[in-house]
Amino acid sequence: MSDLPPDPPRLRAILAHLERQVAEAETIGIYLRLQRDEVRKALARATSAPTRAQARAPQRREPPRRTPSAEYLMESKSGPDDPLPVVVHVGACTIRQGRRTPSAISPQQARMVLTDTVIGAEPCPICRPENTLGIDLA
Repeated sequence: MSDLPPDPPRLRAILAHLERQVAEAETIGIYLRLQRDEVRKALARATSAPTRAQARAPQRREPPRRTPSAEYLMESKSGPDDPLPVVVHVGACTIRQGRRTPSAISPQQARMVLTDTVIGAEPCPICRPENTLGIDLA
């Protein structure tokens, strides 16, 4: 673009117009990227969903699986910014935070998690797993 006018008012007008075009292009680019991401998610759902033929096929019914009751359960953090602590429960305890799915752990793992200061796990104040494990956390 060597044919630009020499005077500042026209150069400012051209610059303002170009800046508006760039801003619009960025907005359109953001919108298109969002749309692209939604299409990718829909495609992933569609490819993982059963086909119509698979859906019509007779389903073999399996008896419900019984999971063995765990001796101890651990509610881990859902991420590094999760404000809730790691909590250990006796397996039959029904008083849990509810937002996190507990993992079954062995008595040895429960002892380690409760006594490791780096993990900083807390015992459930209701079921008191430290009592059944025979450890003193005081």
